Amino acid sequence: MKTTLSVIKADIGGYVGHSESHPDIIAAAAECLKKAKKDGLLIDCQATKCGDDLQLIMTHALGAGNYDIHKLAWDTFVTGTRLAKKMKLYGAGQDLLADAFAGNVRGMGPGLAEVEFEERTSEPILIFMADKTSAGAWNMPLYKMFADPFNTIGLVIAANMHNGYTFEVHDVKEHKKIRFNAPEEIYDMLVLIGAPSHFAVKAVYHRDTGETAAVSSTERLSLIAGKYVGKDDPVCIVRSQGIFPAVGEVLEPFAAPILVEGWMRGSHMGPLMPVALGDSTPSRFDGPPRVVCLGFQLNDGKLLGPRDMFADKSFDMAREQANEMADMMRRHGPFEPHRLPLEEMEYTTMPQVMAKLEGRFQPLDAKGNGRYHKLVKKT
Repeated sequence: MKTTLSVIKADIGGYVGHSESHPDIIAAAAECLKKAKKDGLLIDCQATKCGDDLQLIMTHALGAGNYDIHKLAWDTFVTGTRLAKKMKLYGAGQDLLADAFAGNVRGMGPGLAEVEFEERTSEPILIFMADKTSAGAWNMPLYKMFADPFNTIGLVIAANMHNGYTFEVHDVKEHKKIRFNAPEEIYDMLVLIGAPSHFAVKAVYHRDTGETAAVSSTERLSLIAGKYVGKDDPVCIVRSQGIFPAVGEVLEPFAAPILVEGWMRGSHMGPLMPVALGDSTPSRFDGPPRVVCLGFQLNDGKLLGPRDMFADKSFDMAREQANEMADMMRRHGPFEPHRLPLEEMEYTTMPQVMAKLEGRFQPLDAKGNGRYHKLVKKT
């Protein structure tokens, strides 16, 4: 029997502001999932959080994209939203962009990562959850896990990994996808995934077996809603050991913080800080961005865990470096590179500001010196 692991998340209300999830919301979600498990829909389940995002972790035998599983997630988010509104939590229901369920949560606001597979003799799973960042934040970590021998020595010395992996890359703006084989197409792939606001790694596959190694959420809230309604806060599932990178190789990319887009109002670049689950409470300038990793052993669909993988003290240096990077970026205030480039600000208030100023722009003269040149000439 194949097992399906579904991780579906949504921001349905923050406590306080955008900094945390209220424990009552998580408890209510857990009750919804437990009922579904009792009714036989789920094999196992857990409700958790990362920052102000409610995370639903579910195992079942119904395959990816199943109507009943997605309906369960949607109904759970609706139940949580009702409670959030009753408690007057901030941004209650902000990720639920539709009035009613339409068969699949994809394109309705929540983010999701799902993978279906035959369980191996031992099946270690790492689930990454991020807050205050966007789809595409996994591009560099996934590249390092599955294509960089300086990160993953298994690519060099493990015979069952030596032929590399296939990356499925999504163009999230043009709604297209393409596949690259690593290592021979690394340079072509980097041209695209080096622009994470436009291209996102959706999945990674073992080239010899075709087995799914990793899958991420690539939903972009602003592209769905047509306006800024909150950052995407993506999730990612990574299988490890055996024909996949070891647990330590999967975690290693996060030992050196990288800059990702998001942070305050989704409009700034900031360091992605690896933290324990209890520290996924971004509050400084609504950040900086956080990433949590929960580790599980799957046993016939049952979730043994979680282990809080970033609670390890060996990530203390990464957290210190992330704070230093945050200081450096904050010095720029509203200036780039802290604030996102203008083309990435189209779903904020920037278009209204530009529309207000439109009539005040004057054309430059032929020499490119504009009005100032004409005034100087007169004098």
